[in-house]
Amino acid sequence: MAEEQQEAGRREVVTGVARGARRRAPAHTPARSEISEQTSVGATYVRALMRSQLRAALCALGALALLVGVLPLVFLLPRVASGALVWVVLGVLVYPVMWFIARWYVTRAERNEADFTGLVTDPAEAPGSRGAGA
Repeated sequence: MAEEQQEAGRREVVTGVARGARRRAPAHTPARSEISEQTSVGATYVRALMRSQLRAALCALGALALLVGVLPLVFLLPRVASGALVWVVLGVLVYPVMWFIARWYVTRAERNEADFTGLVTDPAEAPGSRGAGA
């Protein structure tokens, strides 16, 4: 009878692989290792980032050159050539436009870098994401 109670009270313990021992993704994603090993694919990734940053910089520079380059032509017009208006345009109105151009450039550059980072990082490492088991 004691044996029957032991068998009836006995439970099976099912164990699995410990969480820390599960197979994890490699420390470097393939894109990141391509870049760190300086392969042709990695160089293509970096070149694409540099190209997009250069495109943003040239657009900002072009907008700034257009803004500042057109002003002397506008001041050649007889009606606009009054001294007070020239000083207001040069001293006050140009700076907010330059600020918007600079702000656009910084936002675009940060977006380019975020896109590049998203390309080379593992989705499991992304901020705010958690693994399936957590």
